[in-house]
Amino acid sequence: MISLNKLKKILTVTLLILTLAFAQVITNAQSAIADTATTPATATAAEVFSANCAGCHINGSNIIRRGKNLKQKALKKYGMDSIANISNLVTNGKGIMPAYKDRLSEKQIIDVSAYVLSQAEIDWK
Repeated sequence: MISLNKLKKILTVTLLILTLAFAQVITNAQSAIADTATTPATATAAEVFSANCAGCHINGSNIIRRGKNLKQKALKKYGMDSIANISNLVTNGKGIMPAYKDRLSEKQIIDVSAYVLSQAEIDWK
């Protein structure tokens, strides 16, 4: 018979594995979508965000890691409260977030970074 503590550990590990697998599926899906569709150079920052970011960050949230959202408090907490820092993250990616340097122009990255900051200021309304 399995003890309650052992069962909790098994469930915790299983949940972690499923979460990581889901994150990988989302990342792969985003890459596949981005590879087959290009964002027009004339797209607005909101359109660039919608086409490239909203899959994980709809309304400034984060469907993969809840705490690493695009709300003003989280942006400040993680040092992402400037266009330069957000642009660097979008350009190069980090962790499970993919890099967009090969998918978006430098101007689009800067514009979408400014868009994120402006939306955070109004709490993504």
